[in-house]
Amino acid sequence: MPQLDAGARHRVRFTLNGAPAEVEVEPRTLLTDALRHGLGLTGTHVGCEHGVCGACTVAIDGVPARACLTLAVGVEGCDLRTVEGLAPEPGRLGVLQAAFRRHHALQCGFCTAGILMSLDAYLRLRPRAGRAELTEVVGGHLCRCTGYAPILAAALEAAATLRGEGPSEPAAHGVMEAEKAHA
Repeated sequence: MPQLDAGARHRVRFTLNGAPAEVEVEPRTLLTDALRHGLGLTGTHVGCEHGVCGACTVAIDGVPARACLTLAVGVEGCDLRTVEGLAPEPGRLGVLQAAFRRHHALQCGFCTAGILMSLDAYLRLRPRAGRAELTEVVGGHLCRCTGYAPILAAALEAAATLRGEGPSEPAAHGVMEAEKAHA
């Protein structure tokens, strides 16, 4: 990476959730701030700001990364995916999101985006992951509300669905249709 002028703003270009994106930032701008304030994507949460809690997890070139520890200029040319990119289309839930909803795997929801991103990346590589592996993945995130049991149940269901072994009907419906079906 070339040396950047600390007093200037720099245009950073990358792919964001499958579409070209760019944001203008100072060299010291964190990816969390670029996403939230520069691009208006507030799904990536800022928790501890030290890379410990996992609320800010995004996928950079398919690998989970803590956005609070990543400089925005570092994603130049990268493929970036945020929690907003998990939904297959507006008004529809992705498989993991639908499983989280069915299992009530979120309470306050603050940690949810980061957990979803880590699980999504892991299940793309290891669709046959079992409870022990998924417990390890989720263990990298702090959740003070759920006790992790519903999160693991949702992750196991999503893994089964992705393998073609579990319920996928609610994930196939739009959000409104899923709500009507469960009312």
